[in-house]
Amino acid sequence: MLAALLSAVPALAQKTTEARITAATADLKEMMNASDKGIPQDLLNKASCLVIVPNLKSGGFIGGAQYGRGFFTCRKASGVGWSAPGAIKLEGGKFGLLIGVKETDVIMLVMNKSGMDHLLSDKFQIGGEASAAAGPVGRDSSAMTDAEMHAEILSYSRSRGVFGGLDIGGSAVSTDSETNQELYGKTLTNREILDSHMSVPAEARPLIHELNMLSSRK
Repeated sequence: MLAALLSAVPALAQKTTEARITAATADLKEMMNASDKGIPQDLLNKASCLVIVPNLKSGGFIGGAQYGRGFFTCRKASGVGWSAPGAIKLEGGKFGLLIGVKETDVIMLVMNKSGMDHLLSDKFQIGGEASAAAGPVGRDSSAMTDAEMHAEILSYSRSRGVFGGLDIGGSAVSTDSETNQELYGKTLTNREILDSHMSVPAEARPLIHELNMLSSRK
């Protein structure tokens, strides 16, 4: 049953690349502006990369499945501004009494070079190769736990207007080659997009502009 769910859920998540980027931009604005329940600004300022997965799908009956397509961007080597985005898929299976299908918007802060190296690989498992924790919410990160302080990835969610940290341990992140092809007109890995300093595609300029406005450290 789980295999059938994993094959069916992607069909529910299909949107155009431009629509997903537009949704990702809206998610970033709303999750950063959620007052004392949003992502702490100081953590965004420290992050090496950011991942946004709009409309992560989960559903099932006895077995469950999760599937989402999103984007990542990393800080430029100069430390000022953010790179052209690459595309990722987020997939995971879990067992539980899940009824129906729901959507969750997900943001992940990649906090160090080790986490970035995992992100730029073809595929890695959150909580396996890369340590992760549900991120703290609020205006600053003063209440971080030891686990959060040492995690490579901090994850956040928004579901039905409710913001909070999110535990997505066990989920797999892989390159979305199809979307990269649409964005750049040729087959590129996510590491190639970052290392070759690609120009930001027109569809992604609002997202990168918003992120530069929120956190463009020097």
